[in-house]
Amino acid sequence: MTELAPYAAQAARSRGRRHPEPPAAPRSEFQRDRDRIIHSTAFRRLEYKTQVFVNHEGDLFRTRLTHSLEVAQIGRTLARVLSLDEDLIETIALAHDLGHTPFGHTGQDALNECMQAHGGFEHNLQSLRVVDALEQKYAEFDGLNLTFESREGILKHCSKKNAEKLGDVGRRFLEGRQPSLEAQIANLADEIAYNNHDVDDGLRSGLITLDQLEGITLFRRHLDAVRMLYPDLTDRRLIHETVRRMINTLVVDLVAQTRANLAEHRPDDIDALRSCPALAAFSPAIREEHLALKRFLFQNLYRHYRVVRMSEKAARLIRGLFEAFINEPKLLPPEYQDRAEKDLPRAVCDYIAGMTDRYAILEHRRIFDIEATA
Repeated sequence: MTELAPYAAQAARSRGRRHPEPPAAPRSEFQRDRDRIIHSTAFRRLEYKTQVFVNHEGDLFRTRLTHSLEVAQIGRTLARVLSLDEDLIETIALAHDLGHTPFGHTGQDALNECMQAHGGFEHNLQSLRVVDALEQKYAEFDGLNLTFESREGILKHCSKKNAEKLGDVGRRFLEGRQPSLEAQIANLADEIAYNNHDVDDGLRSGLITLDQLEGITLFRRHLDAVRMLYPDLTDRRLIHETVRRMINTLVVDLVAQTRANLAEHRPDDIDALRSCPALAAFSPAIREEHLALKRFLFQNLYRHYRVVRMSEKAARLIRGLFEAFINEPKLLPPEYQDRAEKDLPRAVCDYIAGMTDRYAILEHRRIFDIEATA
């Protein structure tokens, strides 16, 4: 095993779990966290939660599960090169979307709208809620009882109001401190994965075209390089060769800039690193190219009229379910009825947030279609 950098998170020196447990040798504490994520119900549900395209629109588009696996792969590469803890980065990558609603960001926005009078909804906080409370597997505690370092990485952003309620894991947002470098790297691996793979899915769907993307510097530079090397290459191979080179450029740049930042600030342990500004970063030039790609995707893919049409349907479905359950809690499954007696809006929110795309569609049909089987 590669020796870890002095500022890396150390599993043997973890801040521990909320509920103390004996070691699980030969696994490290972070390996144990990763394994708990993989065996969780919420992780399996990611297979039928979508990124941009609703589940029934095609079998080849990314889901939250395939996206999380791609983030983990990029994260492990970065961890190995930077001498960080691979298991911790993989845990954060696999867990970062556990709290996502059905229907991607549309579902999140609709659920947040429904919950405005009850504390709101944010998928990042919900991911932490899933691992802290909602998973029901262990005899001695609710949730997965992950280490502080894994929980910290899952909570990548948080308002001060919410941070005040979260105890130790929310303190850094109040004190202006950074999370571990593993958490910072996992966050940027997420950006690399979803931007580049949304390009791939967008081209596959036909909602964006190569001609449009040739106006984006980051894409055009690598497309030209592929065409020069392989002038007869077309279609899927041309796209794949271009996208993989874009990912490589971002990974190489992230490593170089992060190393430069580490050399400048010279943190000698993880506590010193937490007091530095964010050290995981792209170079200014690559960051701007990456942001230009992000802006392009927002305008041309996420706001494409066909995506907007499906998003509006999804939002109406989420609002309809929320209103139905609030008005008649007995429509909820028994386990959620028990929770609803303590906090009805949050119980409804948890139930809807945990649904897959196809389950939400089916549940809506069961409640509103008189001919559907209950």
